[in-house]
Amino acid sequence: MALAPEIQQKVNAWLTPAYDADTQAAIRAQLDGGQDEALTDAFYRTLEFGTGGLRGVMGPGSNRMNRYTLGMATQGLCNYLLTSFPGQEIKVAIAHDSRNNSPEFARIAAGIFSANGITVYLFESLRPTPELSFAIRRLGCQSGCVITASHNPKEYNGYKVYWNDGAQVVAPHDENIIVEVNKITDPSAVRFAADESRIHLIGHDIDEQYLAEMQKLSIDPAAIRRQHDLKIVYTPLHGSGITLVPGALQRFGFDNVHLVEAQATPDGNFPTVQSPNPEEKSAMQLALDLAKDLDADIVLATDPDADRVGLGVKNGKGEWVLLNGNQTAALLTNYILSARARAGKLAPNDFMVYTIVTSDVLGDIARHYQVKSYNTLTGFKYIAGLIRDLAGQENYLCGGEESYGYLIGDFVRDKDAVSACALAAEMAAVAKDQGRTLYEELAQMYATFGLYHENLISLTKKGQRGAEEIQEMMAGLRANPPATIAGQPVVEMRDYQTGKIHDLRTGAAADTGLESSNVLQFILEDGSKISARPSGTEPKIKFYFSVRQPLKSAVDFDLAQGMAKQKIQTIIDDMKLQ
Repeated sequence: MALAPEIQQKVNAWLTPAYDADTQAAIRAQLDGGQDEALTDAFYRTLEFGTGGLRGVMGPGSNRMNRYTLGMATQGLCNYLLTSFPGQEIKVAIAHDSRNNSPEFARIAAGIFSANGITVYLFESLRPTPELSFAIRRLGCQSGCVITASHNPKEYNGYKVYWNDGAQVVAPHDENIIVEVNKITDPSAVRFAADESRIHLIGHDIDEQYLAEMQKLSIDPAAIRRQHDLKIVYTPLHGSGITLVPGALQRFGFDNVHLVEAQATPDGNFPTVQSPNPEEKSAMQLALDLAKDLDADIVLATDPDADRVGLGVKNGKGEWVLLNGNQTAALLTNYILSARARAGKLAPNDFMVYTIVTSDVLGDIARHYQVKSYNTLTGFKYIAGLIRDLAGQENYLCGGEESYGYLIGDFVRDKDAVSACALAAEMAAVAKDQGRTLYEELAQMYATFGLYHENLISLTKKGQRGAEEIQEMMAGLRANPPATIAGQPVVEMRDYQTGKIHDLRTGAAADTGLESSNVLQFILEDGSKISARPSGTEPKIKFYFSVRQPLKSAVDFDLAQGMAKQKIQTIIDDMKLQ
């Protein structure tokens, strides 16, 4: 295929002295190699600075993550900060994970901030994303950023932006920053020449302050003292969790932690996994193998920037199984509320939060303990926004989302796998202290509150045509919502883009009460829920499934869970999603 004229024009612009020799050489190599399809994908658009920042494949091109797309985004953020805080000393904090080019990108961003007269606190080496959130508030920064692509494959990197409350930017700042970023159309507008006097390295002191706050989250230290030798297997999946998770477990009182040594060294090539994602069993296999060899009590894993956590437990047959994100969120919520209730630490103004695509069992658990619960759109920035808005009126306890992200306590304002690992280990210790396993706790929880089971399918649609296909799928579902799914009438459609809940039996409509987001939900007559949501960070459309299954006794958990899984598979087959 030949390059379209508009693509060739963009390519030509990147072959000028405005871009460095290495970048130009890489593009010329692609041209000489006839890699027209790759060049088209690299230049057909400008890598979008979305409401959370940048994320994309690394390499030369306007649609790639590189020093120029990063630089223009940072300059736009600088311009917005300078107009938002006139006459003030503006401070930002910067962290990065273990990905290839992350340290270099962090230094480039630090240089641009400093060149714009902004004071920079730069972590001396890789650190978890939640520690960046903590540092912003602790150091009195107006903003901050972390260089990470979370759990994406090794080809990706990204740039997440935070505001002065330590949370990812939300309205109106997110849209205002986007406006400023979009004004920067040429690298000549970027101040790359660093003012080193404004860049200050941070590290150990912030680690200690974070761990001291995290240690306060422990609810039952006496049980940990009795079970201090709980056998824990932990893997950071070659990421930044290695810097804090072992220390966090030690601070809680655990002294029998076993690292997956092959994955303990930070490495942006992630050599032992196809994708460094604790949601995938293949990424967890080495940890599960070690747990089996050691006859461990629990497996913990964190993704490269240590904001997501995966849990492995032994089932009733002694087999190691992975919990999904909803199960872990529900177990943690149930433990935190029940333990606080036993300790007399629940207050009338306590609250917890979960997202619209997360299991509704979290709300049932909260109601049982008479704790107020809130539902938000997908994304921890919305949970953090509630914490900020309710500060001084209500007391945040915990929150979670199905995508393996949890936050306990409010000293961090983003999902935090470090504290989640510590609380999950405490939860296992308390269960063992009472003669039970976490799997037995899971079964009993569902016997108490009703068995919910969830699943997720992600359809990847890469490139320009892929983005169009995703939009076409959402438009088709809106224009022609299904009347039945798997033999069940669809009784309700929730359109979070229009903000309306439609009763398909009566024609009545109500407001969602949430801001606009491109999400559709279909509620079936038996209470099953199907959600469709294009990913905001990846070329994917995600379908979430949630069903309920009768469960009278914990001994019937495996059988009932199998029936729930089959119910979801029937829905997937009927919707022709596989």
